[in-house]
Amino acid sequence: MKTLRNVAIGSHAVIVKLHGEGALKRRIMDMGLTKGTDVFVRKVAPLGDPLELSVRGYELSIRKGDAEKIEVE
Repeated sequence: MKTLRNVAIGSHAVIVKLHGEGALKRRIMDMGLTKGTDVFVRKVAPLGDPLELSVRGYELSIRKGDAEKIEVE
Protein backbone atom coordinates (compact mmCIF):
# COMPACT_ATOMS: atom_id res chain seq x y z
CA MET A 1 0.00 0.00 0.00
CA LYS A 2 1.45 3.35 -1.07
CA THR A 3 0.44 6.31 1.10
CA LEU A 4 0.59 10.05 0.50
CA ARG A 5 3.54 10.13 2.91
CA ASN A 6 5.61 8.01 0.48
CA VAL A 7 5.04 10.19 -2.61
CA ALA A 8 8.23 11.93 -3.79
CA ILE A 9 8.52 15.72 -3.80
CA GLY A 10 7.41 17.11 -7.17
CA SER A 11 5.20 14.11 -7.96
CA HIS A 12 1.49 13.69 -8.57
CA ALA A 13 -0.71 11.02 -6.99
CA VAL A 14 -4.40 10.11 -7.10
CA ILE A 15 -6.22 9.30 -3.87
CA VAL A 16 -7.57 5.74 -3.82
CA LYS A 17 -8.85 5.32 -0.25
CA LEU A 18 -8.96 7.02 3.16
CA HIS A 19 -8.09 4.81 6.12
CA GLY A 20 -9.15 7.03 9.03
CA GLU A 21 -12.33 6.70 11.08
CA GLY A 22 -14.87 9.13 12.46
CA ALA A 23 -13.75 12.71 13.00
CA LEU A 24 -10.30 12.14 11.46
CA LYS A 25 -11.71 10.83 8.18
CA ARG A 26 -14.28 13.64 8.10
CA ARG A 27 -11.58 16.29 8.66
CA ILE A 28 -9.46 14.87 5.82
CA MET A 29 -12.48 14.89 3.50
CA ASP A 30 -13.38 18.46 4.52
CA MET A 31 -9.92 19.56 3.33
CA GLY A 32 -10.82 18.32 -0.16
CA LEU A 33 -8.87 15.07 -0.01
CA THR A 34 -11.42 12.62 -1.39
CA LYS A 35 -11.27 9.50 -3.55
CA GLY A 36 -10.18 10.26 -7.13
CA THR A 37 -8.60 13.63 -6.29
CA ASP A 38 -5.26 14.48 -7.93
CA VAL A 39 -2.65 15.69 -5.42
CA PHE A 40 0.74 17.30 -6.13
CA VAL A 41 3.41 17.16 -3.40
CA ARG A 42 5.11 20.57 -3.50
CA LYS A 43 7.57 20.23 -0.62
CA VAL A 44 8.23 18.67 2.76
CA ALA A 45 9.44 20.55 5.84
CA PRO A 46 13.09 19.93 6.87
CA LEU A 47 12.13 17.50 9.65
CA GLY A 48 9.55 15.74 7.46
CA ASP A 49 6.46 17.28 9.00
CA PRO A 50 4.25 18.81 7.53
CA LEU A 51 3.89 18.15 3.81
CA GLU A 52 2.80 20.96 1.48
CA LEU A 53 0.34 19.85 -1.19
CA SER A 54 -1.47 21.40 -4.13
CA VAL A 55 -4.99 20.05 -4.29
CA ARG A 56 -8.07 21.38 -6.12
CA GLY A 57 -6.37 24.69 -6.92
CA TYR A 58 -5.18 25.59 -3.42
CA GLU A 59 -2.19 24.92 -1.17
CA LEU A 60 -2.62 22.61 1.81
CA SER A 61 -0.28 21.60 4.62
CA ILE A 62 -0.95 18.22 6.18
CA ARG A 63 0.74 16.32 9.01
CA LYS A 64 2.65 13.19 8.08
CA GLY A 65 0.48 11.15 10.48
CA ASP A 66 -2.59 12.16 8.50
CA ALA A 67 -0.78 11.61 5.18
CA GLU A 68 -0.09 8.00 6.19
CA LYS A 69 -3.85 7.38 6.35
CA ILE A 70 -4.36 8.35 2.69
CA GLU A 71 -3.77 5.56 0.17
CA VAL A 72 -2.67 6.74 -3.29
CA GLU A 73 -1.64 5.27 -6.65
